[in-house]
Amino acid sequence: MVLIAALCLVGFCLFRWTTFDGEVAAEQHAKTFAGGQPAAAAGKAVQDKENGRPKGKVVYLTFDDGPSDWTGKILDVLDQQGVKATFFMQGSQLKHQNLQKFVKRAVREGHYVGGHSMTHQYKKLYDQKQFVPEMKENLALIHDLTGENPHLVRPPYGSAPGLEDRKLRDQIAKEGIKIWDWTIDSNDWKLKDHPEQIVENIKKATKVDLEVVLLHEKPQTLQVLPEIIAFYQKKGYRFGVYNDDEHFHMNFQKDHRL
Repeated sequence: MVLIAALCLVGFCLFRWTTFDGEVAAEQHAKTFAGGQPAAAAGKAVQDKENGRPKGKVVYLTFDDGPSDWTGKILDVLDQQGVKATFFMQGSQLKHQNLQKFVKRAVREGHYVGGHSMTHQYKKLYDQKQFVPEMKENLALIHDLTGENPHLVRPPYGSAPGLEDRKLRDQIAKEGIKIWDWTIDSNDWKLKDHPEQIVENIKKATKVDLEVVLLHEKPQTLQVLPEIIAFYQKKGYRFGVYNDDEHFHMNFQKDHRL
């Protein structure tokens, strides 16, 4: 009886050791797959990376058509409020030496400066297919002024209908140029005498957690900028600034390459 009991004990121990060894191997495999995390967490991380969009409530304030006489004052407000923004600056404006200090300041203070074409002319950019040459020249000017190498541009008048031509988008993708449109059009450019309507337009259009607001370097926009910032702060949004290394697609053509 003693011998039988001993044999049973030995068998039980061998069984537990094998099971434990298998569990350890399975756990090690999961850590290898997940980079040190459980397999389920790894799948979630990959999904987030593929999606590329920031989590939570984020708003990107974007300003077109600069640099201008208003750039410095816009930067003052942003600095006072502790907010970073994304600027899309036009080549013809970048050539004005008296405005170039604002471009350098924007980058120095942590804002992003992207391109907005050289001419802002629909016919040249889209009908005559000069979009890529103009944007390359535009981005090169920004590089010469700031030392940065931006890849993001905003198509004048938006990518729809301008970039409906697949061949034109192929050229853009080949050059590594990225496109951003917007989710909210404030229509600030035509509200010179009604700045309060700019804020109302933004409030009515704010519906989702990720918003990209189209603004312009205009005096009426500067006038209500603190109110716009206060609105998003009250709504619990944080202010995002574009980063080339964290690009996510935001174009009307829904072209994931851009």
